[in-house]
Amino acid sequence: MAQDNQSWHNQQASGQGGTGVMDKVKDTISNSGVGEKVNNLANEAGNYMHREPVSMPRPEHREGPIARSIEQQTARIPSDAWLWAAVGSIGLSLALELSGKEKTANFVGHWAPTFLIFGLYNKMVKLQGSDGI
Repeated sequence: MAQDNQSWHNQQASGQGGTGVMDKVKDTISNSGVGEKVNNLANEAGNYMHREPVSMPRPEHREGPIARSIEQQTARIPSDAWLWAAVGSIGLSLALELSGKEKTANFVGHWAPTFLIFGLYNKMVKLQGSDGI
């Protein structure tokens, strides 16, 4: 029985067993136009994937006047100033730790991530604008 199945598969694969199942499937697809539709959908999907994203802020998501003025002022600060502030807080924290003021050193040491986050926000505002336009 297993040998009969194997010989049938071999015949189908070599094309000796009459019209194979795959030939029937290919004929059905080509006659129905499904293959062309699949190709068109694939091309449309490829074109969609290569488009640039469009970002249009909604009026209800716009920044208020206070936030906009703060962002305009902080955008004037060079981006590396935030990095140097973080490095400075780490150095000051180390100096305080070595002088025995552990609680103050811990407090000052926590400033570094805050300065780095401010730097990231500053960079985003410079690149995207306050409303991401």
